[in-house]
Amino acid sequence: MVNTIKLTFILLTLFVAACTMSSGSSMMTLFDGASMDNWNESGNTVWTFSNGYVEGAGEGGFLVSENTYDDFRMVAEFWVDAPANSGIFIRCPDSENIGAETCYEVNIYDQRPDPTYRTGSIVNFAPPAAQINAAGQWNRYEILAQGSRLQIILNGIETVDINDDSFDSGYIALQYGTGVVRFREVLLEEL
Repeated sequence: MVNTIKLTFILLTLFVAACTMSSGSSMMTLFDGASMDNWNESGNTVWTFSNGYVEGAGEGGFLVSENTYDDFRMVAEFWVDAPANSGIFIRCPDSENIGAETCYEVNIYDQRPDPTYRTGSIVNFAPPAAQINAAGQWNRYEILAQGSRLQIILNGIETVDINDDSFDSGYIALQYGTGVVRFREVLLEEL
């Protein structure tokens, strides 16, 4: 009986968490893998479309959102190879100055030399609570930025939940650094 109650509680908790971070009908499509209508290019990356995703190549660069966002819930799907260095930058005040010192960088970098801020972290702010390798598969980041709360969920596992007020509004940027980096969907709900 006790095990049944525990299992019911765990399943209910997982259901509530899934509903909290779901991509419901109030989410808007920022990127659909076929058009860069809501994005500007920055840097020296060549972005090409193929099979419903965009892939970066060449030197480093970003796709930067046309608009700025304060509080939001975002879902982003990405695929990288093992040596890839990428990230999703949020609340960047200046669309021309994007980096881990000027924005929150939700990292995608399995083989980062200093693994403290590897995939699943917010660089310089929070190491990941779980080590998840993203290489060789489609992955799903769920990012909540609400007031000072920042929550990161990677493939259904919470990796970061912190409070920090360094950046409160700004652009979103998808990074190509090195390796194979693909993005196929970015959904956003303003809160």
